[in-house]
Amino acid sequence: MLLLVSLLSSAIVGVIGFVNGRDSLRTAAFEQLTSIRDLRAEAIEREFQRLQQSVRLDSRNASAVQATEAFVEGFAELNTIPTLDADRSSVGDFYESSFVPALEDRSGLDYEPEAFVPATAAGVYLQARYVANRPYDDFDAGLALDDAGDGSAWSTANAEYGSYFTGLVDELGYEDVLVLDKSANVVFSAYKSVDLGVNLREEPYSETILTSAFDEVMRNGSVDEVITTDFERYLPSLNVPTAWVISPVGSATDIIGAIAVQIPVEQINTVTTGGGQWAAQGLGNTGEVYLAGKDKLMRSVSRLLVEDPEAYVDAVVKNGTSPDVAERVTQVQGTVQLQPVDFTGVQRAIAGETGTVVAADYTNSDSLVAYAPVEIAGLDWVIVAHMDADEAFRPVSEFTRNLVLSTLAILLFVSVASLLLAQVFARPVRRLVDAVRKVAGGDLAVQVPEGSRDEFGDLGTAFNDMAASLRVKQELIDAQRDENQKLLLTLMPSTVAERYKKGEETISEEHDDVSVVYAELVGFDEFSSSLSSEQEIVQLNLLMRGFDEAAQKAGVEKVRTLRGGYLASSGLIVPRVDNVRRAVEFASEMREVVQRFNAQHGSQIDLRAGVDTGTVTSGLVARTTLAYDLWGDAVSLAYRVRSVTGDPGVYVSQAVRDRLQDSVSFVEAGALDLQGTPQIVWRLP
Repeated sequence: MLLLVSLLSSAIVGVIGFVNGRDSLRTAAFEQLTSIRDLRAEAIEREFQRLQQSVRLDSRNASAVQATEAFVEGFAELNTIPTLDADRSSVGDFYESSFVPALEDRSGLDYEPEAFVPATAAGVYLQARYVANRPYDDFDAGLALDDAGDGSAWSTANAEYGSYFTGLVDELGYEDVLVLDKSANVVFSAYKSVDLGVNLREEPYSETILTSAFDEVMRNGSVDEVITTDFERYLPSLNVPTAWVISPVGSATDIIGAIAVQIPVEQINTVTTGGGQWAAQGLGNTGEVYLAGKDKLMRSVSRLLVEDPEAYVDAVVKNGTSPDVAERVTQVQGTVQLQPVDFTGVQRAIAGETGTVVAADYTNSDSLVAYAPVEIAGLDWVIVAHMDADEAFRPVSEFTRNLVLSTLAILLFVSVASLLLAQVFARPVRRLVDAVRKVAGGDLAVQVPEGSRDEFGDLGTAFNDMAASLRVKQELIDAQRDENQKLLLTLMPSTVAERYKKGEETISEEHDDVSVVYAELVGFDEFSSSLSSEQEIVQLNLLMRGFDEAAQKAGVEKVRTLRGGYLASSGLIVPRVDNVRRAVEFASEMREVVQRFNAQHGSQIDLRAGVDTGTVTSGLVARTTLAYDLWGDAVSLAYRVRSVTGDPGVYVSQAVRDRLQDSVSFVEAGALDLQGTPQIVWRLP
C-alpha cells in the first residue's frame, strides 16, 4: 500500500511538472525563433524599401536625366558610324580568349563567343574601347575609366556624368548601374562590363528577367514606377544570380530611358545572416535565417556553407539534396537558386501562412522552423528561421532529465521500504508463479485455488480467467495464422513463401525466357495538378485496376505498381511458350485502358511502355516491409527502351521484334547503346 500510494503520488506530481515545464520551455523556444524571424523579415523588407526608394530618387535626379539624355544621344551618334573591322576583331578576340572561357569555367556550360558580340555598331565601338582592352574581371579599372580619348560624344558624356553613377556604386554599394534607352540598348554601365552596348531584346538577353522588367517599366509609362526582380543567373556576371531594381528616367510626359541597379547578393546575405553573428543573436550553433522563392530554392547564403563547407555537403545530401547540387554549391560558394528547400516551412509560407512547426529542413530531418511570407513589392519570397530540434529543445531535455532522476530517487527509496512488507504477501504469490510457469510451458488448462476472499483470492480468480482467455486467444491465433498463410501466397509465389517462412532473409530465383513490361503514365501529373490528393488517388486507382484486369486477361503476372507506372512479367510464375506475344498484347491493351480513361474523363494521358525478353531474377526486397520484386538485364532493357524517343507508345527490344516479326509489324524507333553495342529499338505502329 505504501508503494502504491507513493508511486502514484510521485508519478502524478512528476507528470504535472513535466507537462507544464516542457510546454513552457518549448513555447519559449518557439517564441525566440519567431522573434528572430520577424526581426530579420522587417530588416530585409526595410532594405528593399530603401533600395527601391533610392533608385526612384536617383532616376528622377536632374543629373540622372541629363546624363541619360547625353548617353542616349552619344550612343545614337555612334550607331551612325560604320563598324571597323579592327573593332569587331578586338571584341571577338576578347570574348573568345577571355570572357567566354571564364564564363564556361564558372557555369560549367558551353557558349559561342559570337553570341555576345553586340548587334549594334555603337555597342561594338564602345566595347572595343572600354571593355575589350582590359581583363574582364578588372572592375575597378572599368569603374575608373571615364574617357577613352576618342573624342566621341559618348566619351564626353561619360567624362561629365559617369562619376554620378560610379558614385552611386561606391556610396550605396550597388553591384552595377545600367542606363538603357527606350529601345532597350544598354547605353551606359558603371563598370563598363560586357553588357555595355548590348540590346536586351537581342540574344542572349532577350528572355531574361531584366528584359521583362524593363519592358514592363516602359510599358507602364510612369516615372514613379519601380520594379524589383527576383534573382536570375546573369551572363555578364559570369552566371552569378543577380537581382535588379529598375525605374524610368525622364519626365511625366517624356520618358527617355531607365536606370537598372544590380543588387549584390552580399547585401541580402548581410541582412539574413545578421552580419554572421548567428550565435550572438540567439541562433545557437545550428540556427539560421534564410530566404526562399516560389521555386523552393534559397535566395540567401547557408550558414553551414559559410562555416563548414564539408559538413554542409554531408548534411544536405543526407537530407535529400542531390550530390551534384551540393558539389556545385561548394564550388561557387553560394546557395542562391541552387539549394532546394522544398520542406514544410517553405511550403506553408509560399501558401501565405505564418507560423512554426517541428519538421525537416535542408540540413536536418528534425528542426524547429518559424516561417512567414516576406512583404516586398514585386517578389514572392518567404523567410524561414530554423534550428536543429536537439539544440532548440535542449533546455527541455535537461529539465526532463533532472525531473526523471528526482522522481526515480523517490521511487527507489519507497521501493526499498516496501520490500519489508512484500514478504507478507509472498506466499500466495508463489502459487501464482508456479501456475504462470505452467502456462509459459504451454499448459493453458492450469487452474489455481482461489483460496480466501481477499485480494489474493481475487487475483487467483483473475488468473483462472486469464488462462481461459488465453485458450480462446490461442484458437484465434491459430485461425489467423491460416489467414496469414493465404495472404502471403497473394504477395509472392508459394516456393518463395515457404523459404521465407523458414527464416531465409535473402531469397532470389533466376528465370529464363521471361518477358518484361515496364510502363509509365505520360501526362498524369498535369491531369492531377487540379485534383485534390484524394481525387488523384481515386483516378490513379481506376487506371491501375484497369491494368490489373488487362494483365489477368492476357495471362501476365503483375510484379508491382508505381505511382505513375506498372511492372509486369510473362512466363515468370507460369512458364509460357508465347510469353513474348502476351507481353506485347498486354502493353497494347494498357494503352487502350488509358484511352478509355481519357474518353471518360476528358484527359490527355498516354502511356509509354518498354518490352524485353530474357533472363530475370526475382526475390524478396527489404526486411521490415516485404516486397516481391523483379530485376535483371531484361528489366533494365525494358526500362530503357521505353524512353528511347520520349514519345508515348509501345517500344520493344530487338529480341522481342525477332520473336514476333512474322506475326506483328514494328517500325524502327531509334537505337540505344547496350554495353558498347548499338541496339535498334522498335515500336508498334
